[in-house]
Amino acid sequence: MEILPISNPFGAPVYHVETTTSTMDEGRRLAGAGSPHGTAICADYQEAGRGRIRERSWDMERGRNLACTVLLRFGGMGDIPPALTLRTGLAVLSAIAALVPALADRLLVKWPNDIMIRFPEAGGAARKTAGILTEGDGGAVFTGIGVNVAQREFPPAYRRHAASLALAAEPSGAAGPEPFPPGFSFRLLEEILFRLHAELTGGKDWRSRLEERLYRRGGEVTFIDGAAGSENAVEGRLTGIGPAGELLIVPRGEEKARSFVTGELLVY
Repeated sequence: MEILPISNPFGAPVYHVETTTSTMDEGRRLAGAGSPHGTAICADYQEAGRGRIRERSWDMERGRNLACTVLLRFGGMGDIPPALTLRTGLAVLSAIAALVPALADRLLVKWPNDIMIRFPEAGGAARKTAGILTEGDGGAVFTGIGVNVAQREFPPAYRRHAASLALAAEPSGAAGPEPFPPGFSFRLLEEILFRLHAELTGGKDWRSRLEERLYRRGGEVTFIDGAAGSENAVEGRLTGIGPAGELLIVPRGEEKARSFVTGELLVY
């Protein structure tokens, strides 16, 4: 494990490992060793990367993507900022937009934890390029961030719904010269840490900013309410985000929005 020469606004170290089971596992080890608030750990490759739903893994090509976990320490549950996962997603979106301006208008946040990119050449369809995973353990919160930076091939099951920044930056989507310089992932991590710090310390207007970039806002959606595998589908119009990060949907045939705190928004 080495310390990267990255300026972390949290004032904590940023570690790097070549291979690990998961940066979330590394984050827990660092927390147990007393690492401070804002410590980050990134890896070139994860052998057992995971998503919000345990049955879903996150497969990555070695050295082509960004996988990291940020350790956040709070005095208690009441001190954790509301909608932490969504606010992290907003920080990731802003960081990508700052580093790849050509993608800025195509980036969206999909509730509760994904960053999507629209593909105009595919009729405006949106594909996932980043994901956030938040877990807590006592007084520590582990915020995992995965970004598909330069990966060009994805497993068959994910090809319709996954993309990378490299693919999105190429209008044709065809293989071509690497559009990002070496070290882009480290620059992206630096931006994310800066913007996440700003989001947590001064992000009072996060809801309105998030709703401007909210995937399917104002459109008809299908939402699976409850735990993974639930058959409780809700169809209706997605209207926005509540003060605690809940998803607001007006079910078909009803007039008022309902709040949903667990579930999955289907991708069209």
